[in-house]
Amino acid sequence: MTELRRRMREDLQLAGFAPMTQQSYIDAVRRLAKYYKRSPALLTEEEVRRFFLYLINDRKSANSTVTIYLCAIKFFYETTLKRTWNIFDLVRPRHVKKLPVVLSGDEVRTILALIRKPVARMALTTIYSCGLRVSEAARLRVEDVDGERNLLWVRNGKGSKDRSVPLSEPTLASLREFWLKTRAKEWFFPGREGEHINIATLQRAFKAALLESGIAKNASVHNLRHYAESRIMPSQRGVTTLNPLIVATPLCLTRHNHRLLRKARRLSSGQYRPGATSNGVVLAKASSFIFRSAWT
Repeated sequence: MTELRRRMREDLQLAGFAPMTQQSYIDAVRRLAKYYKRSPALLTEEEVRRFFLYLINDRKSANSTVTIYLCAIKFFYETTLKRTWNIFDLVRPRHVKKLPVVLSGDEVRTILALIRKPVARMALTTIYSCGLRVSEAARLRVEDVDGERNLLWVRNGKGSKDRSVPLSEPTLASLREFWLKTRAKEWFFPGREGEHINIATLQRAFKAALLESGIAKNASVHNLRHYAESRIMPSQRGVTTLNPLIVATPLCLTRHNHRLLRKARRLSSGQYRPGATSNGVVLAKASSFIFRSAWT
């Protein structure tokens, strides 16, 4: 590790960034150096400007990718090298709102059935059932499964926060059966050399099963989290009556769409009367979003 990279990692640690964020930032600066084939400390502001144009125009990078590069490179130059450049105020990737990829319950079950490694299959099933992030499932410990209260504890999740999530009886039974086979002592989903299962292993297993299933959707492990079966089964839970329609609402509703739905519910019950025009707009927006995002 070079002295410059070590210094940047230390600065990221002092700033309180999560380990995965630290690595993403360091990788972004490393790619900047690779593009020019020299140390990023020797680059000029104009060269950094041209690199962002390369990302946007030549590589056609997604806005979220450009944002990661912007945050990483800005941190490197302003915090580690103490340079203040106007280019970092100029680069502003437009935030694009896209509808999420939706997997039906049958599609998820098909994908999970094609995963041959028991550890990966059980980990991905837990992600789907409990709505975990892939990193949270990989780092799940044996003591985090609270069978007596049907809870699963997530330690040091996003934002360094702990939380508990409901654990359904079928999932708990599957976890118990899985543990009786592995007898894991620390990590519930063990990997190599006493470590937990690698996140990349879960991602590769999901992608391979998705490809084998023939399902023509650009889904990822994260899609399992947004459509956790234990929280939104259309036939059992999460059903919203929107006069005169009955639809299933997915987990990924944004705050704005939650507000639309609340207004729509109040409209249908007669509690909200802002005016005829507003009524139609609220119902139209809520109905349009739900139909585009509901389970297939």
